[in-house]
Amino acid sequence: MSASRLSIIAAMALNRTIGIHNTLPWRLPEDLKRFKALTMKHHIVMGRKTYDSIGKPLPGRDTVIVTRNIDYAVPGCIAVNSLDAALTVSHGDAEVFFVGGANLYRQALPIAHRIYLTEIQRVFDGDAFFPEFDKSQWLETAREPHRTEEPNSFEYHFVIYDRKPQT
Repeated sequence: MSASRLSIIAAMALNRTIGIHNTLPWRLPEDLKRFKALTMKHHIVMGRKTYDSIGKPLPGRDTVIVTRNIDYAVPGCIAVNSLDAALTVSHGDAEVFFVGGANLYRQALPIAHRIYLTEIQRVFDGDAFFPEFDKSQWLETAREPHRTEEPNSFEYHFVIYDRKPQT
């Protein structure tokens, strides 16, 4: 069996904001639909604060929560104490998704093969930010521009980055 593709999935504003007060700072239903379509039937790996913001296991996915608390347990989820342990319990899945938050993204970036990034073309206030990453190590393989229809309309792009092969 081949190794899993390790993918990061996130939505990020121009100023790298991904969250504020443990919630999303924007309303973007199309991004949530894309998230669901991509992650369905796969393992989703998240930090405990991200899980707390969702509040329940997401249907149709295996929810893996990374926490330092060795006694942490949630019915319907798998709690682990490291990224390595998350990868071990996700073994055999064709694609494993890292879904946040900021600290988990920082840990996953060096090992990720793909980034599904919704690039929101607007600045939002936030207290959680997507980590800087060296775009020279990545190849943009897809970009779909979109625009919201609400009164405070803004552009957003669904972008896929694949890690360049090591030379």
